[in-house]
Amino acid sequence: MNAAQERTDWRELREFRHVDLNASFVLGWQLDGDTLCIDLDLHLEPGHAFYESPRPAEKVCIRPAVLEFPHCDSVSRPDDGAGADMGALVATLGIGSIEGFVVYDDGVYELSGKFGTVVIDAGRVVLRLTGTWPSRRSESDEPADDRDNDS
Repeated sequence: MNAAQERTDWRELREFRHVDLNASFVLGWQLDGDTLCIDLDLHLEPGHAFYESPRPAEKVCIRPAVLEFPHCDSVSRPDDGAGADMGALVATLGIGSIEGFVVYDDGVYELSGKFGTVVIDAGRVVLRLTGTWPSRRSESDEPADDRDNDS
């Protein structure tokens, strides 16, 4: 990465439409083969397909999710020297809120937060909701996308 490279903020990536990463929380990091996986409590905004209005005791809609970086070639910290073992580094990464996420034009990602700044060289990021959670919709309710259909 150099200062002349084009940066794209996470808000401009279609994977993060109706999501607020800055209100999300990193729960853990792991390498699964050549894929870096980051477990998240993900803040969904109205308009997201899996958004539900918060219950009275809740303030926002949070869902379990994973940020996946397939074909991960390297994971580093800006202050670390080159050649650090990727698996060992991932094992030391902490948890915390997310403060920023950008992708550079060469496919390098930079994720920053309470855990510090992490630079990831990988294929296109995938955001995947995981787990199950109770739905307040009854089984007889039609999906929102089909409500206007006459069939």
